[in-house]
Amino acid sequence: QVQLVESGGGLVQPGGSLRLSCTAYGFALEDGYAIGWFRQAAGKEREAVSCISGSDGSTNYTDSVKGRSIIWRDNAKNTVYLQMMSLKPEDTAVYYCAAKRSWSSQCDYYGMDVWGTGTLVTVSS
Repeated sequence: QVQLVESGGGLVQPGGSLRLSCTAYGFALEDGYAIGWFRQAAGKEREAVSCISGSDGSTNYTDSVKGRSIIWRDNAKNTVYLQMMSLKPEDTAVYYCAAKRSWSSQCDYYGMDVWGTGTLVTVSS
């Protein structure tokens, strides 16, 4: 069964850090799969956060997380990670990862084929 499973969410204080994981089952990320991270806060639309290409590992970050987030992939573990630092209350959301087959060197957030069910991140004191 093809699926993505997110983990690593939880409650963290402002200024803290979290590492989110996105593990693929039923397919191999190294076969040219780009991964995107998205988030949706309560009452708001889903927004893109970061992505990593399926070819050369190029990355992209939305402005709101740029400089305090790092995305990388470990093909041996079939997992993509998103390290988020200096967390703010406005980072509170359900975080989703999604995948699509793409050999493009530039990742984007469109046309995702497989979605995870999400992991909740709450930033609060």
